[in-house]
Amino acid sequence: MVALMAMGTVCAQQAPIFTNYSNSYAVINPGYYGMSEGVNTMGIYRNQWSGFTDGVTGKVVSPTTFLVSADMPVKVLGGGVGLSLMRDQIALESNVNVNLGYSYHLDLGSGTMGIGMAFNLTNRKVDFSNAHPLNENDPVIPTSEQSDMLVDFNLGVFYEVPETFYVAFSTTSLMESKGRALEGKSATSASFVGDRTFYIAAGYEYQFMNPLFKLNPSMIIMSDIASTQFNLSSRLWYNNKFSFGVNYRHEESIGLLAGFVVRGVQINYAYDINIMGLNIPGSHEVSVSYNFKLDLEKSPRIYRSIRYL
Repeated sequence: MVALMAMGTVCAQQAPIFTNYSNSYAVINPGYYGMSEGVNTMGIYRNQWSGFTDGVTGKVVSPTTFLVSADMPVKVLGGGVGLSLMRDQIALESNVNVNLGYSYHLDLGSGTMGIGMAFNLTNRKVDFSNAHPLNENDPVIPTSEQSDMLVDFNLGVFYEVPETFYVAFSTTSLMESKGRALEGKSATSASFVGDRTFYIAAGYEYQFMNPLFKLNPSMIIMSDIASTQFNLSSRLWYNNKFSFGVNYRHEESIGLLAGFVVRGVQINYAYDINIMGLNIPGSHEVSVSYNFKLDLEKSPRIYRSIRYL
């Protein structure tokens, strides 16, 4: 009784995270918009715990996430604009998220700082008709499909010295907007709520004495206060064409990374080996990105980075 009375709101971290996270900053940090020299396009597909099945129905319920994004610099606006669309499927729950925003660019020291804000729309849906509760007659469990649209904002700061390092801080679903109460067989206080999540990211580019080799260590921390997760990665590039690396996700997985560039198209693959010891299968992730170069007036300071190939 004491435990139940002490329990107010129960929250779970639902924001997805990619192993190729350095390719997905546009969806979590609007300050990143327009930091490249052209229209930067990217798509990621992730199948987490591939083949994971429901113990009751035997159906495959592996979480899947699909993301596409594009951003570009706009000189007359003094910064850049960006758009991203993400669909996240987790068992009975399906979320579609759209971000549209702007980043103001400020020359700071030898680098550029992007300060951005994005309009965040999330359509959250749960199909309770496919649920199999132990008590089929529980009046507080809805029996039909429930959905709602949440409106919120993302904020972000992204500072980069090209070909050297970057550091970034952002938050998504800042207002943690709350949707309508779910309707079941009786009134219930449960409702859809935005996932306010904080991110800290950083990366460095190390050039070996041999100009054919570069090393890109990076890290990202994400937290919704209730839980925190961090990733540490390192990717070795050869001739700006081939890359191999490893990612460590705290107490969850070790990811093996591989990628190549052909005619300006960068393709990356990651396989996460689960280390939770629960006989959970691994995860597959594929990302494709391309930068459409724009004929912009060059400033005296010109940089190029393999992250924008």
